This record gives sequence, structure tokens and C-alpha cells, in this order.
Amino acid sequence: MVRQDGAIIADDVTIGPYTIIGPNVTIGKGTTIASHTLIEGHTTIGENNTIFSHAVLGTIPQDLKYNGEETYLKIGNNNTIREHTFINTGTAGGGYNTIIGDGNLIMGHVHMGHDCIIGNNIVIANSTVLAGHVEIANNAVIGGISAVHQFCKVGEYAMLGGGSIVVQDIPPYCICEGNRASLR
Repeated sequence: MVRQDGAIIADDVTIGPYTIIGPNVTIGKGTTIASHTLIEGHTTIGENNTIFSHAVLGTIPQDLKYNGEETYLKIGNNNTIREHTFINTGTAGGGYNTIIGDGNLIMGHVHMGHDCIIGNNIVIANSTVLAGHVEIANNAVIGGISAVHQFCKVGEYAMLGGGSIVVQDIPPYCICEGNRASLR
């Protein structure tokens, strides 16, 4: 690991041009970060992640209760985070952490609000928005252009159809779709 302007970056990390990495960021080995990316705040990124251009990771939460306290974003290993994805840190009300597990595909233009907890091996398709405090369990699939209301939980192996609006929990092993999403 190499300390660069306060950030801790593994020796073999690839960082594209015009990328900004803040002083409290830690990036694990084998990670590739494309150009024009912003990673700031107290953000820890594990090993072998691929982050595409124009992603914004670790910025302060979009929550009126946020009052400058130290909050965190923790990203596991082997994730793919595509273009223009936006992921906030946590808040005091959510345990200070936004957490992303391992092996996830987060497609382009995804917004992930504060205090989300994302498990492992999840697919979140393009232009999806997750409000604060959303939890998605392992192996779930979230269809594109969907929205998940704050405090909702998506169970493991659940599948949400594209263009859906989720305003209540989705049980494990279920297929849901629609505005307001219901079991199919």
C-alpha cells in the first residue's frame, strides 16, 4: 500500500486521468478506476473492483439530518460499478455506514442513497434509484429504471422487474413488478 496525499492505495491500483481521490480513501489491490471519477469521504474499497468513469463515491449523504459527522462507505471485493453511479456515505441514524458486499454488478446511472446495505452477487440495472436505508439481500436482481423507497428490504434471490416502484419489502425468492410493485 502506498500513502498518497493521505489516501492509502495498493501498489497495483490503476487510476485513470482526471480522477480525484480524497485523503481518507483506502483502495485495495487489483482495483481499476477509470477517468473522471470522484472518490472522497471515509471510503474503503476492497480488492479487484472495477469502477467506470464519472462514478461519484463516498460523498456526504443527501439527508437533512446530516450535520457534518464522520460517516463511511465500505465497498467489498470483485464489484463492477459502471458509469455515472452515485453512492453516498451513511448517516448517524443508520449506523454511519453505507455497505456494499462482494461480486455485485451496479450498472450505469444508479443512485444509492445513504445507509444502504447491499449484499453479495446482486445485479442492479441501469438508472435505478435506492433511497436511504434500503437493504438488498444476496443474489437479488433489480431491474432497470426502478425505484426503491427508503427503509424497504429486498430478500435474497428476489427479482424486481424493470420500471418498478417498490414501497414495501419484497420477500426472498419472489418476482415482483409494477408501479406499485406486487408479487407476480
